Amino acid sequence: MAVGGSVYTSVFVSAFVTVLSVALFWMAAFTLWWQMHAWRTPETLASTRFDRPDGEGRLAFSLLLPARHEQAVLRHTIDRLLESTHTDYEVIVIVGHDDPGTAAVAEAAAARAPERVRVVVDHNETKNKPKALNTALPHCRGDIVGVFDAEDQVHPELLAHVDHAFRATGADVVQGGVQLINFHSSWYSLRNCLEYFFWFRSRLHLHAEKGFIPLGGNTVFVRTGVLREAGGWDQNCLAEDCDLGVRLSSAGKKVVVAYDSDMVTREETPGSLLSLLKQRTRWNQGFLQVYRKKDWQQLPGRGQRWLARHTLMTPFMQAATGVIIPVNAAVALFLDVPVGIAITTFLPMITAMVTFVFEIVGLHDFGRQYGLRIRLVHYAKLIAGGPFYQVMLAGAAIRAVWREQRGRNEWELTSHTGAHLAEAPAAAAPDDGAAPAPVPSLATESTASREESHQ
Repeated sequence: MAVGGSVYTSVFVSAFVTVLSVALFWMAAFTLWWQMHAWRTPETLASTRFDRPDGEGRLAFSLLLPARHEQAVLRHTIDRLLESTHTDYEVIVIVGHDDPGTAAVAEAAAARAPERVRVVVDHNETKNKPKALNTALPHCRGDIVGVFDAEDQVHPELLAHVDHAFRATGADVVQGGVQLINFHSSWYSLRNCLEYFFWFRSRLHLHAEKGFIPLGGNTVFVRTGVLREAGGWDQNCLAEDCDLGVRLSSAGKKVVVAYDSDMVTREETPGSLLSLLKQRTRWNQGFLQVYRKKDWQQLPGRGQRWLARHTLMTPFMQAATGVIIPVNAAVALFLDVPVGIAITTFLPMITAMVTFVFEIVGLHDFGRQYGLRIRLVHYAKLIAGGPFYQVMLAGAAIRAVWREQRGRNEWELTSHTGAHLAEAPAAAAPDDGAAPAPVPSLATESTASREESHQ
């Protein structure tokens, strides 16, 4: 009887592992194919860029800048926004009534540039980003509402390009690029930067093409009337950007995505692994909330709904993949299973290895696009850190599910120190030992010279 039970258990485990392995293999293969969308053809890659502004009639912008305990980086961000070459915009800084440090920085900026900067105070007892944005929405005077984060390094010509994109395409929403820059800060920063590179450089373009897009958290621009008609942001959602994109996609609004390495908004990675874990927990929990709201079910196409379901569940599937691969390897090596099943258990590992290859190529392209020296040690860190990064993602997903089931929806704030504003250290230093050149000011770099350098 014991022998029969052992055989039954072995058959059950083998069948379960086989089905799970095949499912994870195909899900990972689809994700990889979508991730490489922009690089499939030269025409696709070329179409992802902003077109050159035509210098004709301009739209008015209201730029929302929610800031909470961001006194270390807020002034720099406001100053960069004030360098914009566009002539018709306002900066609305939203600060909490209980955050005097940040409020002082915002008020000082408003005093320096009263014609451009206004301060709106968020009096909500429970603070989060969507509540802050909704507090400022009635104060917006512009045709377009743009959202930035308090640590953003924004290109002076971005608004002119976004203005042209709205007028040339008739878009309701324009999503610009965001890129983490300080890849050299830690082993996980390298992977974090590369994730942003693939997401904004490629994956979002596929979503825009398919008519379903989870918007990014900043450098997103929405027509003011469209945003007000949608009721602003969901103040109870931990991924308010994703939720807004899903609702606007479901309403049939036109979303245009443009990415140009010269025009991206530069940001920093979380300063600690714990901070990154909390950030990913919030994102995962937010995606789960959006999935459960079921607005995506209003999408007209079956393919759109399938893409939405897959996308909103992707963080959890990726985390499961990171956990299942070692389990499958253990089953293949230590359990008495048929050879065919043992080979099947390695299917998710195959996609993981192929993904590593594309990540290596992507890291090279990331360095080339941003003028960063990528050394052999960075490629080694990218590969060696992969399994540990998957463990972190798995932990964040598990924690997100636990928090959602417990009804814990408090906003875990990510602190910023301005790591992306410093010079790149040895990573960008020349081989001859000379001191690294300072990062050039984007305000003084001409469009012509930038285009010439990327020919």
